[in-house]
Amino acid sequence: MPTWLQNYRPRREEFRALADLAAPVVLTQVGIMAMGLVDTIMVGHVSATALAAVALANLYIFGISIFGLGMLFALDPIVAQALGAKDDLAVARALQRGLLLAGLLTVPTSLLLLAVEPVLLLVGQPEEVIPYVGGYVWRVIPATFPFFAFVVLRQTLQAHRRMRPIVATLIVTNLLNALLNYVWIFGHVGFPAMGVLGSAWATLVSRWLMALLLLAMGWRYLRPYLRELAPRVFNANALRRMFRLGAPIGGQMLLEWGAFGLVGLLMGWLGVMQVAAHQVALNLASLTFMVPMGIGSAAAVLVGHAVGRGDPGAVWRSSGAALLVGASFMAVMALAFLTIPSALAGIYTTSEEVIALAALLLPIAGLFQVFDGLQVVAMGLLRGLGDTRVPMLVSIFGFWCVGMPVSIGLAFYAGLGAVGLWWGFVAGLAMVAVILLARLKRLERREIIRIVIDEHGPLGGRAG
Repeated sequence: MPTWLQNYRPRREEFRALADLAAPVVLTQVGIMAMGLVDTIMVGHVSATALAAVALANLYIFGISIFGLGMLFALDPIVAQALGAKDDLAVARALQRGLLLAGLLTVPTSLLLLAVEPVLLLVGQPEEVIPYVGGYVWRVIPATFPFFAFVVLRQTLQAHRRMRPIVATLIVTNLLNALLNYVWIFGHVGFPAMGVLGSAWATLVSRWLMALLLLAMGWRYLRPYLRELAPRVFNANALRRMFRLGAPIGGQMLLEWGAFGLVGLLMGWLGVMQVAAHQVALNLASLTFMVPMGIGSAAAVLVGHAVGRGDPGAVWRSSGAALLVGASFMAVMALAFLTIPSALAGIYTTSEEVIALAALLLPIAGLFQVFDGLQVVAMGLLRGLGDTRVPMLVSIFGFWCVGMPVSIGLAFYAGLGAVGLWWGFVAGLAMVAVILLARLKRLERREIIRIVIDEHGPLGGRAG
């Protein structure tokens, strides 16, 4: 076995550590995804137009929020590495600055959400769904800050490997969200049937509960870092360093979402049924994606701890375990997408036309599943190392210079329509996965150095 491959060969303890953390992290990711999944399934039984409206609304909300979400993911390497180095002051500063950034990010995010209807008109979306999309988005805007605050609290608790409060919070929130959707979409226990708008109100209430409940349930672990204001927490230079670390993560996530989002908009040019089928297939692909995404997030924590305590061997062994588990899971999911696409699509809708089209898209999703798993795990590993700029550049190249031209060429010039748009996903994800794996291999030869946001860090590490 080559020496470089032996470095990635995990031992039993790496698999055990990954399983102990990844299982609840994956459950957390699935729990977050499940809220949107319940919204989509329930609204899908109202009409195809309602399904398309909620699909576009969630697409727009996530697209506008995703940069801020990525910015807050900078807490992964900062907190995990600080914990590995036993630097409690750095943890307190990171958490408090995270909440400050959550508040600051809420303002531009909310203003951009207000512009939903003109934006959708500008990009040529079906006019019959736009009023429903606008009504949904406007009602969810007050949930922007609690969503960002939840991310800050979740990333901090996750870095501590304290997942029980997060899992419990999401179980309670999902149950409430499902109940509120049932009551407000279809009209029960005295409430009128509100359809798409009922789903929006359910999302608003659920997101506020999610943030407040996590704060309450995680207070035992968060209190030492929140009971008093940390020194230099408002230091402008430190905030700029945190921004420089987080901005490429937000940029990378925005670029990846943008590629998927643009394909969704192009589907709108093909028709409402194409949008609905695309949403069904994308929801299923996104649900399976939550597992390797959770594995990547768990691996970022394990790698961050190893960097903080100065253990490069553990960095690469944890990387090997995460890549192996993530790719194996997605291979199994690919088999399901290839063999039972119609049955899976039938979960979402009773429309035979939507099911038939979604069944054509799902086998293509099956083909890119393994590449998707590898690239998101590699992203998490690089984030744990504090390497955020290169992955953003890789995303630009893979998704926009390779994947998007393939999508447009096959869909509109080769006449493949919706199927052609999805083949671009295969090309883009494969390219990103290969380059990121090569990046991990290259970093193996470099010295592992902890990121320290404040200039006079306890270990004299590099500023992020």
